[in-house]
Amino acid sequence: MSIWQFNLRHLAAAANIAELGTINAAALAVNLSQPAITQALGRIEAQLGLPLFERRHNGMVPTEAAGVLVPRIRAALTHIASPHVTMARLRALLALADAGSYAGASIITGLSLPSLHRAVNDLALAMRRPLVVRRGKGVMLTEAGTLVARRFRLARGELETGLSEIAALNGHETRRIAIGAMPLSRARVLPAAVTRFLRRHPNVRISITEGARSDLVEPLRNGTLDLMIGALREPLVEPEFAQRALFRDMPAVIGRKGHPLEATAPGLADLARYPWTIAARGAPLRDSWERLFSEAGCPPPPVPVESGSVMTIRQILIDSDFLTLLSPDQVEVELQAGWLARIADLPPALGRTIGVTTRAGWRPTRLQDQFFADLDWAAGQVGG
Repeated sequence: MSIWQFNLRHLAAAANIAELGTINAAALAVNLSQPAITQALGRIEAQLGLPLFERRHNGMVPTEAAGVLVPRIRAALTHIASPHVTMARLRALLALADAGSYAGASIITGLSLPSLHRAVNDLALAMRRPLVVRRGKGVMLTEAGTLVARRFRLARGELETGLSEIAALNGHETRRIAIGAMPLSRARVLPAAVTRFLRRHPNVRISITEGARSDLVEPLRNGTLDLMIGALREPLVEPEFAQRALFRDMPAVIGRKGHPLEATAPGLADLARYPWTIAARGAPLRDSWERLFSEAGCPPPPVPVESGSVMTIRQILIDSDFLTLLSPDQVEVELQAGWLARIADLPPALGRTIGVTTRAGWRPTRLQDQFFADLDWAAGQVGG
């Protein structure tokens, strides 16, 4: 079941029926006739395979299906924020934003080029602002178009989530959870949570996008990702995000097995004599490393290699006397295999909080709530 099969105005009418209690009141709210709304509601319920309302002599009573779908419709309409947006216009702009050309958008949607041009042009006229500009054979979104596309992606996500929850009520659990994973979360917590979750929900699809926080922020902001797991920012600088802690991580100084400082209880002056490879400035781990030396009044050592890749760092350490700062969980296998060694621990105040970042106001589904519970369980195993 695709959201593109539905009429956005009819969905808005269903949301108004739930809020106002009668078809007549909803007809006045969306400027449709009562027979038209009755027919539209019947079509929506047929598409869903479930009734949204119980028809009673004193009005319309929302069913369980309406209880999960209507809040998603309202959220989508809030993101869209315009009465002039139709499903065709929403789809056309998103396809154009993803493809970068009308030809590509036609391939994605199966719609004709004239239909796409007309939908985007009508949307721009209705919103009284240019949404795309030509660039050679392709097009790119204007600043206004980029903002509109971001809101449309969030609206699409809400509607798709609503339909997946309806499918679950029909006995078809097919939800997809999209996760952005920063390096530490991939070591133990995320894999443990995913495997535990999938034992109970084998039909749910988990999509994991790996990267640094800077790579994951925009996909989270525009709804491509549902959540992001990794080191939290303290304080959080993006007002459109919300954070939830999972556990406190204590990084350690790591070097190769047989490093000159191994088993020597080195001081900062000893650590500063060796080159380091560590994440770039702005990462919480780099901040902890800089504080380690600055709070002791010791000049920081050179960092010839800046990298957030554990695989790259591991090989550099194994082949040299470089040092790094990592969570022992991230190199647990290498430590157990005797390739790397734990050289020194950090003061407790230099730990970092690992947690989940979502969009502020984002409402998880029942399945996503269960996944969060599995994340909490996995974090407890690490903390224990």
